[in-house]
Amino acid sequence: MAGCEANKETPFKMPAYEEQLKEFEAYGRVADGVKSLMQHISQRLHEETARYNWVGFYLMEVPTFKALVLGPHVGSFKPTLRIPLDKGLCGAAATSGETVVVNDVGVDPRYLGSDLVKSNIVAPIFVKKRVVAELCIESYFLDTFTASAQKFIESCAALVGRYMEKEAIAAAQNADTAP
Repeated sequence: MAGCEANKETPFKMPAYEEQLKEFEAYGRVADGVKSLMQHISQRLHEETARYNWVGFYLMEVPTFKALVLGPHVGSFKPTLRIPLDKGLCGAAATSGETVVVNDVGVDPRYLGSDLVKSNIVAPIFVKKRVVAELCIESYFLDTFTASAQKFIESCAALVGRYMEKEAIAAAQNADTAP
């Protein structure tokens, strides 16, 4: 039956990246701060993509900038609370300023997390060309992160970076006008 072939549904449906980015942008305009935006993005990515088993943000530890500390996140296992910059895939992304994609963490000795995780992506978030945070997504499936998924995740990270910069500028302006 040739007609049955056309009715088959694929087991893994790619999310509508552009629609999600528009949603995140709209939420960012009304969010109660950048951490609220981060939590919203974490929640929605986790809900919308079955293979994204843990989604969260790590923030650069201030004032030392020598480690990343856990920020807003959603997922099915306990994350690492603090990651020195010389450790793990998160440390590699922070020090290189480049997205790190590992579709089989079992072959990358830098991976520090759960044995359940098979794929990991970490996209750095910049404010004024400095890494200030990261978006980290882990999956229990091999080969989760395609080139289009990487581009989308980097777009989410860039969006958060823009809102972090706006928040920093507003804080500086408020400090300048304080009595």
